[in-house]
Parts: sequence; structure tokens; C-alpha cells
Amino acid sequence: MIRRIRHGDAGQAFPIYITVVGGLLFLAFAYFAVGQAAANRNDAQTAADAAALAAAQDRRDQLAGAWEQNILDPTKWQDIFDGEGLNLDPSCWRADQLAAQNDATVTCAPAGPLAYTVEATTEEPVGDSIVPGTENKYSKESATAVIEPRCEFDLQGWEAGGDTLPLLTCKGEPWKLDPKGPKDLLPKPEDLFDVHLAD
Repeated sequence: MIRRIRHGDAGQAFPIYITVVGGLLFLAFAYFAVGQAAANRNDAQTAADAAALAAAQDRRDQLAGAWEQNILDPTKWQDIFDGEGLNLDPSCWRADQLAAQNDATVTCAPAGPLAYTVEATTEEPVGDSIVPGTENKYSKESATAVIEPRCEFDLQGWEAGGDTLPLLTCKGEPWKLDPKGPKDLLPKPEDLFDVHLAD
């Protein structure tokens, strides 16, 4: 028995093939658009993290400088470690500087005496994609950096005008302070304060 070949079957499969290929291309472009947006958000988060840390580190360095200037008056140490009652220079300029290096602009503000919050916006938009409006969409992310005092001391038994200073203990490490000794033997800013991003 001779079977007749149906040429119409191949013709019916072609539109299905085109539909499947078109769907796959759409998914590929969609994934690409998602990747673009994720990369842009990541850039914004990186800029925010770096800027917040830079501002907090500048403030930490100023606090350490204030402690060194007042090393002979331990009654002022606690205010310095608390970041209170000090006439320090603004530190957000460092956030602006770091953001510019990461192709972003920022808004920066103190979040208390020992913290800075930064919101970074990318200078480049997400870009053209199959998602409408992304060509003018800029990513915004925020970060907060915290300055944490690492040291404690006890004024009990200390007398103003005496020859000794209270024992300063920073993360379990004791510092026997000699204000008349070389300055490079005093605790460094990173010994006095820890700077990290808020959880």
C-alpha cells in the first residue's frame, strides 16, 4: 500500500517554530533588561556604601584628633567617644568625593553623632531595553555607616594635674598612655574607633 506524503504538516509546524523562537528571544531580552537594572542598582549600592564609609571615617579621624588634643584632660574623653559636644568640621564632603569616583551623586546627612546616612543616585540610567521607561530610570540606593567607640576607661583614682592618665582599654588591649612620649606610640584612629556599615 502506497502512503501519500502530506506536505501541509511541514507548513503547519513553521508558525509554531516562529512563535517559540520569538518567545525565547523575548525572554532573552527580558533577562538582559533585568541584568541591566541589577547592575545599575549594584553600582548605586557600591557608591552609597563607599560614600557613607568615607564620611564616617573622616569623622572618626576628627574624633581621634580631638582625643589626642585633649589627652591631658580625661574628663573630656567620654564626650569625644560619644561624639557629643564637639565643634568638628562637616564630613559629608568625603561622601561627595567618593560618590564622584563611583559615577554617582549623593545626599549625605549625619544619622546621630556617630553615624552617616547616604543616598546615592547613579549618573547613568539603566538604558534602553524592552521594559518601557528604563532609558530614563536612575538607580537609588542608601547606606548608613556607624562609628563605634572601641575603648573604655575609669576615672576613679585619677587626679587632675597628676603624673599619670587613666588606663585606656581598647577591645581588650590596654594602653598605658604617656603624653610626653612619641605621638606615634599613641592609639591610632582605628584603635580608638571602628567604622562599619550598619546591618
